[in-house]
Amino acid sequence: MDFNDTPQEAAFRAEVKAWLAEHAAEYAHKPATPWSEQEFVARARAWQAKKAAAGYAGIRQPVAVGGRGGTDMEAIIFEIEEAKYHVPVGPVVSIGQNMVLTVIHKHGTEEQQKKFIDPTIKGELLWCQLFSEPGAGSDLAAVRTRAVRDGDHWILNGQKVWSSWAHHSDWGILIARSDPSVVKHKGLTFFVVDMKTPGIDVRPIRQISGESDFNETFLTDVRIPDSCRIGAVGEGWACAMTVLSSERLGSGGLEDVDSIKRLIGLAKATPSDQGSALDNAAIRERIAQLHAMEQGQMNFHYRLLTRISKGEMVGAEASTIKYAYAQRLQQIGGFAMEIQGLAGTVIDGDAAATAGFHADYIWSSAMRIAGGADEVILNQIAERVLGMPGEIRGDKNVPFDQLK
Repeated sequence: MDFNDTPQEAAFRAEVKAWLAEHAAEYAHKPATPWSEQEFVARARAWQAKKAAAGYAGIRQPVAVGGRGGTDMEAIIFEIEEAKYHVPVGPVVSIGQNMVLTVIHKHGTEEQQKKFIDPTIKGELLWCQLFSEPGAGSDLAAVRTRAVRDGDHWILNGQKVWSSWAHHSDWGILIARSDPSVVKHKGLTFFVVDMKTPGIDVRPIRQISGESDFNETFLTDVRIPDSCRIGAVGEGWACAMTVLSSERLGSGGLEDVDSIKRLIGLAKATPSDQGSALDNAAIRERIAQLHAMEQGQMNFHYRLLTRISKGEMVGAEASTIKYAYAQRLQQIGGFAMEIQGLAGTVIDGDAAATAGFHADYIWSSAMRIAGGADEVILNQIAERVLGMPGEIRGDKNVPFDQLK
């Protein structure tokens, strides 16, 4: 199934396809040997610079600040076509492109826009997100990192966690509590922080995959100028919502359209008493169920893209895509390992297909938390899409320093 472009969108897609075919040819296939983190970051900067030079970076940003001045659909089309290549993109690039540019353009001063937007578009500045804390994940407004005013500077103290790629980032966006005497959503202020500032200690977290994408970030008497404050004092929650809402409907979920084909191929190649695993009726039934999930997600995604193409707004219902994608990714990865029995729990040099499903399964566990836990997303859908009553909040109208 293909999304039906308008004539203008079709022309832009053709232009993008031609450019990628020429400039992303080296990324048509996965690298024979996985890149080290350092090489990945270097390639990510170079790829971003190449896109910027051709006008395909910062597509949504105004021309006056170094962007293309394009539409949401143009940005989505580029993401979809780019995702067909194994280009070096990921949080270390996308946080800056999809979150930082938006918040600085909307809430930043003219000087801040000049300082940060163009270098970010070109990949000269890579960013991390310093939001979540050990006691403030899904409930972001519960952050306890303190920001205390000291003349023309601020002193930051606290701990952030799950800071994706912070160990390779140049700058970070940070939300901190500047006034604990008011309700939790009102006493927050938003900052940008140079990650080389004294007092910042980034510690990579060893994950079950063996990688360390995430980090703990400790801030001890970190002194930053007031010029690093984005928006007004106490406007941190509004800035944070701008960041989170800028995680727009993009290519997520549409890029993994061959998962069922890979699953069928794995079942065909797995011996069983009946010939192959695919000859088992129960396995075929389960694959059919997963195929229906995949098609349902894609159809819903295309429906939302159609609305965006018509210039309509897409709200909380877009979070359904992330919820469905994470669920499907986990179920397909888990079932792929089940098909192979005990052999599915082992990754070796002769099990490349298994390794791919293994990685999907492990990553899907993080996906069900990152960017909004399943339960939070279901609440959003219930309250904002279905119009159901909101959850009872015991902290409503209570000053933060009185909460227990």
